Amino acid sequence: MESSIDIDKALNVAELRGRFLKHTRQAYKLLPALKQPRIMDIGCGQGQQTIELARLSKGEVVGIDIDEAALTCLRQRIEQSNFGDRVSCLHVSLFNNQFDNNSFEVLWEEGVLHLLDLPRSLAECRRLLKPGGYLVMHETVLWFRSIQEKLPEFGFHHTDQHMLPKRVWWTDYGAPLERRIQAYCKIHSDIEDSQEIAEHKSVVAAIKSDPDKTACGIYLLRLGD
Repeated sequence: MESSIDIDKALNVAELRGRFLKHTRQAYKLLPALKQPRIMDIGCGQGQQTIELARLSKGEVVGIDIDEAALTCLRQRIEQSNFGDRVSCLHVSLFNNQFDNNSFEVLWEEGVLHLLDLPRSLAECRRLLKPGGYLVMHETVLWFRSIQEKLPEFGFHHTDQHMLPKRVWWTDYGAPLERRIQAYCKIHSDIEDSQEIAEHKSVVAAIKSDPDKTACGIYLLRLGD
């Protein structure tokens, strides 16, 4: 049985995720000029955006994730990049790390914080950020609107945003992934019912059922001085 990493490679999921790096770049441009900032990528996964943040910032980027297999892929990316001296990754969670207070100028997350306890997450982000630093969130519009009023309680203020095109998670990710799964399973029928394929199908079904619910923005939140 192929592993989830093997199936991801066969489906070229990395290429689909890479289509969203242009939005990472657009959002980064909205930050004020930062000279070699220290950035944490929360829930970095296999780290395409981690490497991109190093390229954009010319600073130090630390990716954290609890998925060791994903971090193995990121370590390979780091070795193959020109940023080995500025990018690292750690197998830790946001709630279980050894970083000092005020360690980062920027905290970046793409689709992670909505999975976590919000008050605890914001409190830890506030601890990790330097005063005047930025928390950048790639989240659905619906979720962000639901938590927006709570942000000032933790010292965060919404300063700017980059909105993704409507239904882009379907057109650029869900629909092509669905086609790739169908083509792959025609050839490899023995793995059609595997957990790894089922997880990808579940993601596709969730997006397909209501593409408007996956409307997203990348939101910039500044921590007060």
